[in-house]
Amino acid sequence: MATHWTLGGDAEEPQRLAAFWARALGYVIEPGHDDPDGASIVDPAGVGPAIGFLRVPEGKTAKNRLHIDIRPAGKPPWDPAERERLIRAKAAELAGDGATVVREESYGPELGHIVMLDPEGNEFCVA
Repeated sequence: MATHWTLGGDAEEPQRLAAFWARALGYVIEPGHDDPDGASIVDPAGVGPAIGFLRVPEGKTAKNRLHIDIRPAGKPPWDPAERERLIRAKAAELAGDGATVVREESYGPELGHIVMLDPEGNEFCVA
């Protein structure tokens, strides 16, 4: 049996970051986690792990060692053109929510992923 776990992250503004990631992942704010110094989001279906955000005094200073990959096209097999359309649509949606596009990476002729930054500068990919 798998162990239940939560991904934890540091934040300058936990509630703002939680709201961004809840929209990005289709999660919801976890009830009872409305403290200004901490926030948590959960999968409304109860399948995925919770993600917690804790206010810390220091800012981000280096590249993430762990990050989230958002996979709007789901699992393979993919139609390459449809996969690219879904990736670009999700990246545009996230940019509208405060994320920043850093670069695109290709695997041969196909789009591999788009590297982005969340509102606090944490790297993630839309793949």
